[in-house]
Amino acid sequence: MGSAESVPRDRQPQKSSRLDLEALQEKYDSFRITEDRETDSMIVERSGRYGNRGTVSSQPSATAITRPKPVSMSARVITDGKADQSHTTRQTHVSGAKTEALIHTILQDPKNRLALSALSTANPSKVLEKPSAILKDTQTFNVAIPFEGSPVTNQRSSGRCWIFAATNVFRVAIMKKYNIEKFELSQAYLFFWDKVEKSNFFLESILETADLPVDNRLVATLMDQPVSDGGQWTMIENLVTKYGLLPQTLYPDSFNAKNSAVMDRLLTTKLREDALRLRALRNSGSSTAETSVAAAKEQMMQDIVRILTLTLGRPPSSYTKFNWEFYDKAGKLKTIKMSPKEFAGGLNDTHGLRALGGTDPHSLFSLVNDPRNEFNRLLTVDFLTNVSGGKYVTYVNVDKPIWKKGAIEMLKKGWPVFFGSDVGKFSDSSLGIMDPDLVDYELGFNVKLGMSKAERLMSGESAMTHAMVLTAVHLSPSGEPIRWRVENSWSEDAGTDGYFVMSDKWMDEVSLLSRI
Repeated sequence: MGSAESVPRDRQPQKSSRLDLEALQEKYDSFRITEDRETDSMIVERSGRYGNRGTVSSQPSATAITRPKPVSMSARVITDGKADQSHTTRQTHVSGAKTEALIHTILQDPKNRLALSALSTANPSKVLEKPSAILKDTQTFNVAIPFEGSPVTNQRSSGRCWIFAATNVFRVAIMKKYNIEKFELSQAYLFFWDKVEKSNFFLESILETADLPVDNRLVATLMDQPVSDGGQWTMIENLVTKYGLLPQTLYPDSFNAKNSAVMDRLLTTKLREDALRLRALRNSGSSTAETSVAAAKEQMMQDIVRILTLTLGRPPSSYTKFNWEFYDKAGKLKTIKMSPKEFAGGLNDTHGLRALGGTDPHSLFSLVNDPRNEFNRLLTVDFLTNVSGGKYVTYVNVDKPIWKKGAIEMLKKGWPVFFGSDVGKFSDSSLGIMDPDLVDYELGFNVKLGMSKAERLMSGESAMTHAMVLTAVHLSPSGEPIRWRVENSWSEDAGTDGYFVMSDKWMDEVSLLSRI
């Protein structure tokens, strides 16, 4: 993440100087959005630090790569023309004979032979689960929001968790306002417009960096994920502000919303091809270059919209009034006629605020716990947004006690909390348990895994891969959190009817962001 000074201001529609872009790239040591399709989740990947501060680094060409010569164990260091017999270098190659001898020694231990029988024939994570952790992580809580949304949602084979988590938060107010028992907002509606906006923002970013080499690290990062499924709360704000919200019954999921891989591959290939064309036009030196760029980009966006319309379906207009018919809890048929933007505006009108306990969803902001960076600072990431001219993603970096206190106070007010975490770590989706003490790898493999949260983030071992919703917490008599209730978007088949239990230790070590 960048520092407070790197919070983006309104961008001017002019070409940045190379020095400006070099400085910008130096700040890019931070989070970036990608997608982890194996876990159907939003992921935020961290870029590494640049080798030479103040310069623009790029990937070396093949001819510039040199490799160290192998050094044997018998090599000696030469000092003053004489061999130093006392100093030997490390072994740089694998010795088959030594490795086989080590394997023989390992299997002399009866404990290791027992481990071999158990761990080689089943999932090690399941074999090594600790019964004590399973018993203590129960679905019992003494602080809970009075009303959880229903039904449990299912993002299926897509990376739309952030959209599902956000709409699961929004729907609570709408269900209270209209007295509805079950309700979903259209995730596909926001998904459609997010793809359109991300495509446009990508092409604008390519033009802004057109004077950098295509293998430059910043350009390569942009090219890596032009239009992923992933996103963050600020991106939801941008979409809802511009396009509003819609009941799911008026724009349900298409096949490609539920299975986005093929559509995403087509969009990615098209956008990468378009990016190369735009760079060539911008750098052509022609007096009509800007006119050519504008015409080419317009055609490119038309192609993107065509692909999305044919794969996701035609979305309702954000300004045209829709007719929504539904039954309330009393069984009475109701009809609502308004536009998506008017429907979203109802979240912060008098009735909406009353349903939310006086909380305006548009006034929420993101807290992050990132121990690599200084606390009590506003952080941002350059080029991290989805809408050109919209808000950039920002976070306030705070220590764990402040971060958790904010979430607890929101739950006490009856308002669900959007949060992001590295969901694949120390968790079992079938049990619905997230706990660092769940699996005892040390017992099975005799290895210690002791990285701190900061070290896991620095090394790429941990990243924000999934967004979910907090709906309850269990507090000790002194008010300290013990465990949390989590609403997921993996259907009722995951966890306990779609809900997970998160230990407070998991909250400390694996969760990264909350919206309060």
